[in-house]
Amino acid sequence: MAVQPTDGDRPASAFSPELAGLVLQDAPALIAFIDTGLCFRFVNETHRRWFGVAPAQLIGRRVSEAMDAQSYLGARAALLQALGGQPTHYEGELACGGLRRYVHGHFQPDLDDTGRVRGIITVFTDITERHALELQLRESEQRFSQAFQHAAIGMALIHPDGQFMRVNAALCAMLGYADTELLARNWRDITHPDDLAASAALARQLVDGSREAYHTEKRYLHHDGHAVYVHLSVSQVRNDAGRLRYVVTQVQDISQRRHFEDTLFRERQLAEATLSSIGDAVLTTDPGLHVTSLNPIAEAMTGWSASEAKGRRMDEVFRLHDADNNEAVENPLREAIRRNAIVNLSGKVVLAHRNGFETPIEDSAAPIHDHAGNVIGGVLVCHDVSENRALALKMIHLTQHDTLTGLPNRSLLPVRIEQAVHRAALHDRRCALLYMDMDHFRRVNEALGYEGGDQVMQAVAQGLRETLREDETLYRYVGDEFVLLLPRVDEPCEATVTAERLLQQCARITLPGTPALQVGASIGISVFPDDADSTDALLRHAGTAMYEMKVAGRGGWRRYTAAMSERAATLRNIERSLRDALAHDTLALHYQPMVDARNGCIVGAEALLRWQVDGHDVFVPDQFIPVAEDSGLIAELGEWVLRQACMQSRQWRQRQRAIPISVNVSPLQFRHERFYPQLDALMDAYDIGPGQLELELTERTMMAGGDATARLLQRIRQRGVRLSLDDFGTGYCSLSYLKHFPVDTLKIDRSFVHDVVVDADTAAITRAIVAMARSLGKTVVAEGVETAAQADFLHEAGCTLLQGFRYGAPMPAAELERWLAASAA
Repeated sequence: MAVQPTDGDRPASAFSPELAGLVLQDAPALIAFIDTGLCFRFVNETHRRWFGVAPAQLIGRRVSEAMDAQSYLGARAALLQALGGQPTHYEGELACGGLRRYVHGHFQPDLDDTGRVRGIITVFTDITERHALELQLRESEQRFSQAFQHAAIGMALIHPDGQFMRVNAALCAMLGYADTELLARNWRDITHPDDLAASAALARQLVDGSREAYHTEKRYLHHDGHAVYVHLSVSQVRNDAGRLRYVVTQVQDISQRRHFEDTLFRERQLAEATLSSIGDAVLTTDPGLHVTSLNPIAEAMTGWSASEAKGRRMDEVFRLHDADNNEAVENPLREAIRRNAIVNLSGKVVLAHRNGFETPIEDSAAPIHDHAGNVIGGVLVCHDVSENRALALKMIHLTQHDTLTGLPNRSLLPVRIEQAVHRAALHDRRCALLYMDMDHFRRVNEALGYEGGDQVMQAVAQGLRETLREDETLYRYVGDEFVLLLPRVDEPCEATVTAERLLQQCARITLPGTPALQVGASIGISVFPDDADSTDALLRHAGTAMYEMKVAGRGGWRRYTAAMSERAATLRNIERSLRDALAHDTLALHYQPMVDARNGCIVGAEALLRWQVDGHDVFVPDQFIPVAEDSGLIAELGEWVLRQACMQSRQWRQRQRAIPISVNVSPLQFRHERFYPQLDALMDAYDIGPGQLELELTERTMMAGGDATARLLQRIRQRGVRLSLDDFGTGYCSLSYLKHFPVDTLKIDRSFVHDVVVDADTAAITRAIVAMARSLGKTVVAEGVETAAQADFLHEAGCTLLQGFRYGAPMPAAELERWLAASAA
């Protein structure tokens, strides 16, 4: 046999028979030579190590005698095939002497010189461990297959190119497809078109390795065409080289949950909108009669903001008195909760405002129940029965909505953002804010005029509104700036997709009969909680990102990043520069004339702070005043303004150009403990007489602080300083409580003046404001007058003084003095 060649056949360099035998004996494989009679002729030492059988015991024995019956039957076919001259393989169990191993056997025929088979060389390798692992793998695959196929949720394996590789029964049932139909499709084929861009962005991030997994909500299209809302949990499987093999997707049908959530959201939105817009005050409490909420009318009628009132005792916030004897009246909500019934007020009852004003009201109270009928709180509803109520309701609507575009304005935005942030935090999800500023809108105004610019702004607002989804709200923030609130986003990339949609819509804006428009915008994006952890931060960061987009070249979007904190550095620079400007007296006051509505003569001036170098603004007031307030510089800055105004008043009086000067006072400055002592000292130092100085305060400033504010206002007025209520008409309580304010002048807000000749409601309200103010002996100033038509209307309505660009922009004191000299000549 070939195992032991003769010396004559062996080349000089070949192994010796002894060496060959040693190699075969020590080989880790089971090696044997079997003759044509199926008897062992050679057996290596491995038999002893594997089965405890000495090779000598097997020599000359038949294979069927040495092996157990089952092993022999398994290998017999391979042996016979090898005896027939064909090499073959065998894999299976091999047993001997009670010991078993799983082996891979190779059977090689041994041929003589004539080609006749003279035996078989068998080599068995032990694959017991590999076989065990293969069994475990098959069992695991079977378990996975069973779990995958029969899982209660939809499951799919998806190729990196998006093709379905494997789908289970639940997913097929969920989407109405047979498995063969889904396997012939790409996930993009069954994704709702509105969700395709956001889904594709997530898929790209998974493929390029920027994220390992993600969770999101989206819509698939059912086989019959309707949308199926699903929650996806997506993870990746990569090979040893890091290449993506496939994606594992778990799909849960959340259509019913989404339906309930949408219904609940609509109901909440409807309730919030209703409570915000109805003319009745609404106050709710817990069972212990602690305030839980106030709507805007209730805030105005009580003088308490919702945040201040929350958690306070109801009787502290909602104080009732008998109109005839001024005795306290038991709040009906207490009895309503006690009796578990609706209770109405009886008799003439007045509601006491926080500052002491009283309003006649009608009132009803009722308990609030949970689903089981248990009383969990109470609601009190009342309305002002004075004659001003209807007019006040129109005013509050106008002040909460932009008259040009019809969009809600910035006054509603903080509350809406706070609600969205609260809901997002409650449900562990995201919301987003998009801050949008039109690019170079001044050029549109220059090309088309202000009337044409207004038409473009209306077209922009309408176009943007058409792109919104049901739960998205667009606000006109100020001028040519808009803010879009997305109360629910599943992934930050959804906000960027929305930004792209807005930019595309802007590019499509057209006006009939006008040249082709180039309307572009810059958008800043901030996502809660990824980019901001509070309401203020969400709005601030969106504005910062928008500013970054402006600096980067406009016409696109930027999402807020921590690197944009350079904006904060800019604010710090403003603060440092402002301190330096105060120290070196490089600020200036400009004066805008106020004229007599009858003859156009200058009868006063408003002092306006400017920060300029060589006639150009270093920073505008809207930039540095907030910085002054945040940094605590406002008191020092306000004192500087008052000092300069008093000094200028004395100079004009010395030159026989005496006119009253009005000075704006910041709320923080007014509430500062040093304010009145400073004012008193300045009036003495510059010999300011009665009526020569007027302070302009906002309604919110006057109404904040309760009795202390009222006493301070009285002291200021007794000192001979006139008080002006600035931006009049922007709050509910203006009309109801006007007679209680110790003010001399009302300044009609420019938002009314702007639309007074084009909007009938605005005109009617303005006439009513002027008539009521005059009946109370107040001087009425209309600010923001720009056209002759506006001036004529206001004069005809009875307005006393007019102020605006029609009569002069803010100018240095010397220039205004020349105007005064010219008018006196």
